[in-house]
Amino acid sequence: MTSRTDADFSKRLLAWYAAHGRTDLPWQSCPTPYRVWISEIMLQQTRVATVIPYYERFMAQFPDVATLAGAELDSVLYHWSGLGYYARARHLHAAARIIMEVHGGKFPEEFAAVIRLPGIGRSTAGAILSLAAGQRHPILDGNVKRVLTRFHALTGWPGQTAAQNRLWELAGKATPRHRVAAYTQAIMDLGATVCTRAQPSCACCPLHSDCAARAAGRQGEFPTPRARKRLPVRQTRMLILHNPDGEVLLEQRPPTGIWGGLWSFPECSPDASVAEWCHGELGITACVTAEWPVFRHTFSHYHLDISPVLARATAINAAVMEADKRLWYNHKTLPAKGFATPVSKLLARLNTQRTGLRDDKNSAVRQAG
Repeated sequence: MTSRTDADFSKRLLAWYAAHGRTDLPWQSCPTPYRVWISEIMLQQTRVATVIPYYERFMAQFPDVATLAGAELDSVLYHWSGLGYYARARHLHAAARIIMEVHGGKFPEEFAAVIRLPGIGRSTAGAILSLAAGQRHPILDGNVKRVLTRFHALTGWPGQTAAQNRLWELAGKATPRHRVAAYTQAIMDLGATVCTRAQPSCACCPLHSDCAARAAGRQGEFPTPRARKRLPVRQTRMLILHNPDGEVLLEQRPPTGIWGGLWSFPECSPDASVAEWCHGELGITACVTAEWPVFRHTFSHYHLDISPVLARATAINAAVMEADKRLWYNHKTLPAKGFATPVSKLLARLNTQRTGLRDDKNSAVRQAG
């Protein structure tokens, strides 16, 4: 049963939202389950300002579930490139096909059916059904966890079972029985714009008079952070291998794992001989032409130090293109392929370098003329 305190919590939050909440986000216009679903997946671990342009481009390309289900995964990953956490895009694509095959092309509106879709957990399912269908479901994304742990001064890392169970209990009690969509957006907005991770604007918060963390002056201690672990460092060598036509070799990564389904450069161990590896693994005779400085790409569980190596292919075995998992990429065109962020950066650098070389040559020709 909802207590008077819980009712007051939601009442104050709804009043604040009416005056200060965000109402012009692109997915708030015609909030169908499909549109809200796409936005909620994109917003996982990603800021609203970053998501908006990706969302608008994605929706322009895939305006409905049938279009998304009928698209090639390459195209979906291409329109996701740069947003990160690519399993989200793979799950969206897989879920869209399930919706077409199992639910007749209509996004399900039963909680049990929604939560069975790939990439959708309890909080995401609740957010979709609350925002798009007005159903009463509590949510517990990062913003909500921050608001609730501070308001109740709840200790313990929220990822721990005991803390998480308590948070779900508190979230359920605070969720009102009416105006659920507005409340759901309100508590997310409060966490995103007022009860922020750093330097929260407590004076502007509608809950500040009863916030236990504020009363104790301990806002910065909540939520309790996860015990930090030193991230291990892994190393790889990316081969920027170009043929006589100036195209570079790319290969599609396995469907699961890091950068699953994306296109990347061939990788070999930093200890391997590039020439021997190319001959043995790719059937290509190659010679190294340059080495670029090592740079680091960080994942949630480890750092990856990447050593880019430029090499020229002088002889190519036809088997290099076996099974359509490799292609020679022309930098002048942009095929609908998804690239991991480091690959996009290296391709851009390669293009800039080549443009500079052409400009230098043209300038030398003009001067000679």
